[in-house]
Amino acid sequence: MRRIGLALIAATLAAGAPSAMAAPRQTGEERLAKMLEGREAGKPVSCISQMAARDQTVIDKTALVYKSGSTIWVNRPRNAEDVDDDDILVVYPTGGSFCRLDRVQTLDRPGHFITGFLMLDDFVPYRRVAARD
Repeated sequence: MRRIGLALIAATLAAGAPSAMAAPRQTGEERLAKMLEGREAGKPVSCISQMAARDQTVIDKTALVYKSGSTIWVNRPRNAEDVDDDDILVVYPTGGSFCRLDRVQTLDRPGHFITGFLMLDDFVPYRRVAARD
């Protein structure tokens, strides 16, 4: 009976423990590289239209990514180490565009306290590479 009890405790502990086989969490650079597979960088621009860049992804400690049609725009803020995918981003845009040097304030989700700010840099377009024969 005692062996059964110990076996049940061991099984319970093993079920609650993280699996050694679980995949490690991707770094921001790895996550960005996966998003950009099959694409090549174009010429950086200083601004992109707010209307064209509605679908935003924040990649922790790496970049802000905007999808516009088939183009993916990547902005690596000058202080990319402060990019946190758990924060809320509040952008103070220039006119109807997101531009280099625009102020982006970061807020924590639970209390909406200011946690910092980001300094945007140029936006780099990534487009699918045409199939070559």
